[in-house]
Amino acid sequence: MPSQPSKQLETFPNPNPERDYEIKFESPEFTCLCPKTGQPDFATLHITYVPDRNCVELKSLKLYLWSFRNEGAFHEAVTNKILDDLVAATKPRRMEVFADFYVRGGIHTTVRVRYSQADICQAPGEFHEETREFPFKS
Repeated sequence: MPSQPSKQLETFPNPNPERDYEIKFESPEFTCLCPKTGQPDFATLHITYVPDRNCVELKSLKLYLWSFRNEGAFHEAVTNKILDDLVAATKPRRMEVFADFYVRGGIHTTVRVRYSQADICQAPGEFHEETREFPFKS
């Protein structure tokens, strides 16, 4: 039986939870629909994360991304939704989703959203003394 799109993200135990290491995925065939016109929007998604206790299973990620194919969503909303769902499933130390949407109507759109366990321990906009900057809040 062929695979079907799914909103279910599966995980497996991180084989090396004692170490920080990055996992990177690139999905050059992401599609969703423009909520205004119903026309398809195409993007390359770049997902980078440092796992904590769990890693995302790749086939479930593929089927999850596929599930957006027939859904209308603004670029900003769908990128944030993907980050939120991946963070909820894996609870990583850090994660970033970068969506590079193809030119549409003469406009090229990119959306970058980030999550960090360190940021959730502080109030929004609170200054980080270690990095000397304000945290990016997703």
